[in-house]
Amino acid sequence: MTSTVFSFGAFDPVGILENLGSNNELDDVVGGRSGSKQSHYREEDWRDSSFTGTLSSDFGLYRDNLSESDFGFSKYQLQNQEENPLPAHDLLDDLNFEVDCPPLQTCLKEIANLGSKQIGIQDSQDEKEKGHPFLLASLELLKNYGHRLKKLDGDKIVELSSNTSLSRLSEQNLSTEEIIRLAGVNFIQTTSSVGDPLAAFSHPYRLSFSDLSDQEMKDAQLVLLLLFAAEKVYHQEFHRASKLLNQCDYLCSNKGNQIQRLVFYFAEALHERIDRGSGRIPVNTCGKGQKPDPQAQTMNPMQSRIAYHQELPFVQVAQFAGVQAIVENVADAKKVHVIDLDIAFGLQWTILMQALASCYDRQIELLKITAVGTSSKHLIDETGKRLVNFAQSMSLPFTFKSVVVGDVLDLKEELFEIDTEEAVVVYSQFFLWTLIPQPNRLESLMKVIRKTNPRVMVVAEVEANHNSPNFGNRFIESLFFHAACFDCFEASMSREDSNRMAIESIFFGQGVKNILATEGEERMVRTVKIDVWRAFFARFSMIEAELSSSSLYQANLVMKKFGCGRFCTLDMNDKCLLVGWKGTPVLSLSVLKFI
Repeated sequence: MTSTVFSFGAFDPVGILENLGSNNELDDVVGGRSGSKQSHYREEDWRDSSFTGTLSSDFGLYRDNLSESDFGFSKYQLQNQEENPLPAHDLLDDLNFEVDCPPLQTCLKEIANLGSKQIGIQDSQDEKEKGHPFLLASLELLKNYGHRLKKLDGDKIVELSSNTSLSRLSEQNLSTEEIIRLAGVNFIQTTSSVGDPLAAFSHPYRLSFSDLSDQEMKDAQLVLLLLFAAEKVYHQEFHRASKLLNQCDYLCSNKGNQIQRLVFYFAEALHERIDRGSGRIPVNTCGKGQKPDPQAQTMNPMQSRIAYHQELPFVQVAQFAGVQAIVENVADAKKVHVIDLDIAFGLQWTILMQALASCYDRQIELLKITAVGTSSKHLIDETGKRLVNFAQSMSLPFTFKSVVVGDVLDLKEELFEIDTEEAVVVYSQFFLWTLIPQPNRLESLMKVIRKTNPRVMVVAEVEANHNSPNFGNRFIESLFFHAACFDCFEASMSREDSNRMAIESIFFGQGVKNILATEGEERMVRTVKIDVWRAFFARFSMIEAELSSSSLYQANLVMKKFGCGRFCTLDMNDKCLLVGWKGTPVLSLSVLKFI
C-alpha cells in the first residue's frame, strides 16, 4: 500500500505561534535564532509544568531549504523498505552503525515483573556483590559499545588496540565518545595491572596519548581521573575518591568544552553520592539543602527548553516521523481522536493539523485531542486554547479536552468520551519511563489504553539504560549517553549560550545526579532501552508496526535541515527507529498496535 507523504513547504513555528494567539507569552520567546526577545513566562508557572524528561521538548524552529539530494538510504534499508517510489517534494537515513545492547537481564526482570517487587529497594545489596566489581562492569560495557573508533569521513574504520597510534585519528577532532573510550581502555589496562591512578599516565600498556592533540590529551586524562574516582566511589573508598574528584574539579568547568562540562556534572553527582554515603547528606534529600547555583537561578528554563527544540534535531525528527505514521493509520477516518499522555505545548499537533488539512482527497469531519495529566490543568488548557486558535486559522473542525486526574490509577476509559465513529490514536512522548518507579501505575495505564482500542500507539522514549541496580553499569551507561548529548551541544550551540548552560545544568545535570547519587525509591530517572520496552509491550499483546518509507523519509529530511544534521544518525532496531548522535542512540520511536 502506497503511503502519502504530507507536505508543509516552508514550515515556520514562529508563524504558527503567532496564529496560536498573540496574547500568549510564549510568543515572545521564539523571536528567531538569535533569541533577541526574552520570555516573560513566570518561574512559578514553569515549576508547575512538571518537566519530567531530560529530553522532553515541544517548540522549535523548523528550517527549510531541503533538497532531494539530502535523502539517503543504506543498501540494507533500501532492501527492507516499501518498493513504492517516494514523492520528491517532501518530508531517514540510516547509517550502518550497530551497537550491541549491554546486559539488560536486570532491567528485563524489573519491567517484565513490574508488580512483583518495589524497584530499587535492594539496590545497595546488589552493589556490594563481590562478583560485580566496577572494573568488570566497565569492561563489559566498553566491549558492548564497541572496540572500534568509527570516523565520520566515509567508511574508514580504525581498529582500537593497546598499541594503536592515534596520529591518524587526530587528523580530525575526536568525538566525546571516542575520548571516553580511549580513557576507558587505559583505565581497564592500568587498573588490571597496577591499580594506581597516578601510574595510568606512564603505564607502558596504555594507548599513546602523546599522539593526540594537547587538548585531546588533557580531555582523555580528565576522563581517566573521573573513571578512577568513580571506581573508588563504587568501593566506598570515599577519602581517595574525594581527592581524585578534587583534581577533576580543578580541571573541569561548566563553561569549558564538552568534556570539561560533562566531567563537571558527573563529578558533582559523585560528590553527592559520597556525601550521602558518608552521612553528610541524609537519605531522601537528593539535592535538598544545597546552595543553588546562582547562575542557574538567573536562567529561564522555559526559554531553554524551547532552544533545545530549535537547535537540536532529536525531538523534531521523532515528531515528524510519528505524525506521518498517525496520518497513514487514520487515512480512511472522518473523525480522528488523539490521546496525548503528556502534551506539553503540543507543537506536534500543529504538524498533524496541517497534514490533515492538506488531504484534498477527503474532508476531515473532526479532529479531537484529549490531553492527559495529573497536575497543572491550567497549563494544559492554555495549550488547548492555542491549538483551537491554530485549527480555526486552518478551518479545521477541532475540539480539545483535558483529562486531569490526581493519580494515574484514577484514569479510566470513560473519561475519554470516545465516539464509536472515531479512529483513536495514543501518543506518548518521553512519558512512560517516568512511571517505571511506579510499576502498578504503568500497568494500570496500559490496561486503560488497551480498552480505548486505538488504531496505533506512537511511543518516543529515551534510548538509554539508566535502570540497572548496579552503580558501575549505570555510571558507564550514563557516561556514554550523556557524552553523545554534550557532544551535540558543542556542535550546535556556543559555549557562552545561556540556554545551553541551562539545558546542561537544570535538565541533564540534575538527571545525572539522580541516576548516580541516589538509590532505591529516590532514584526516579530509570530509562530503559527499546529491547526492554518491547518485552514489556508484548505482555499487553502489542506488536511493532513497520515505519513506512514515508515516515523514514520525513525523519531524514527534518534531520538534514539542522546545521549539525550530518552528525545525527538514524538506524533501525527491528521495526523501531533509533535517532542518535554519531552512532550513539539518543531516543527511539515505535509504532505499536494491539493484536
